[in-house]
Amino acid sequence: MPGSFLMPLVVTVKEIVTETPDTKTLRVVGEKGLPFEFQPGQCAMISLPPVGEAIFSITSSPTDREFMEFSIKEAGTVTRALHRITPGQQLGLRGPYGNSFPVESLRGKDLLFIGGGIGLAPLRSLINYCLEKRAEYGQIDIIYGARSPGDLIRKEEINRIWPSVPDTRVHLTVDAKFEGWEGHVGFVPSYLTELAFPPENRMAITCGPPVMIKFVLQALEELKFSPEQVITTLEMRMKCGVGKCGRCNIGSLYVCKDGPVFTRAQLDALPDEY
Repeated sequence: MPGSFLMPLVVTVKEIVTETPDTKTLRVVGEKGLPFEFQPGQCAMISLPPVGEAIFSITSSPTDREFMEFSIKEAGTVTRALHRITPGQQLGLRGPYGNSFPVESLRGKDLLFIGGGIGLAPLRSLINYCLEKRAEYGQIDIIYGARSPGDLIRKEEINRIWPSVPDTRVHLTVDAKFEGWEGHVGFVPSYLTELAFPPENRMAITCGPPVMIKFVLQALEELKFSPEQVITTLEMRMKCGVGKCGRCNIGSLYVCKDGPVFTRAQLDALPDEY
C-alpha cells in the first residue's frame, strides 16, 4: 500500500509496550494490516488531534506484516500525550519520509550495530530485517548501552531473541555499577574500543545521543574504519518531514529528505552543525 505524504491515514493502536519508565512502544495497524510500505531507517509522522504531530523512526522491520511499531520517549507535549493513550485509540499517520539504510550494499558483510539508550530503536528495524534474512549477511554484533539496566529497551530481544540467532552476538553495557547487574560497566564508545572489532569486510551502523555518536565516530576512526564503512542516522530537528520548514537544514541538505541515514563520509562534507 503506498504511503501518504501530506494527508494522514487513520491507524489504530493495537498494543502498547512499556519499555522503560519514560519510553513506550506503540504497535499500530491500518485497515488491512501494515499502513504502508517502508524500508529500514525511514520515518513517519504521527498526529494526535488536537495536541499536534511529531516525526518518529519506524522501529519495526518491513518484514513484519502485522503491525508497525514506534518507540517513543516522553520528552514534550506530543510525546507526553502519546504516552497517555490506550489500545484501541486512533491516530493519524503519514509517510514514509527520508532515505533508508542501504540493505543491498550491506549484503555479504559483517555488521556492527552500536546503539545507546533510545537510539537502539531506529537500529532495530534494520537489525530485525537482517536477522529475518540471516543467510544474506555475515557476522552480526550489537553493542548496546544505557545509563542503567532499567533504561535498556527491548529487553526480550537483547537478552534472549537476538543472541539465540546463529552468528549473532549482543554486547550490553551500562554507564555505572548497579546492584544485580552482572554485565559490562562503561560507556558505549569505550566498550567499542575495548572490543576492537577489525574493520575488514565490516560495516558499522550507529545511533544514540549526539555526544555518544561523536565519540563512537572517533573510536571507529581509531579502529581504522573508513568513512564509507560507517553509517549513522540523525534524528534531529525534523518537523515537517518534506523539507519545507527548514528546521533540519544542515548545509545544503535536509535531514528529513536527504537523511536521516548518512555515511561518515557524507557527514564529513557537511558543516559542523550536527
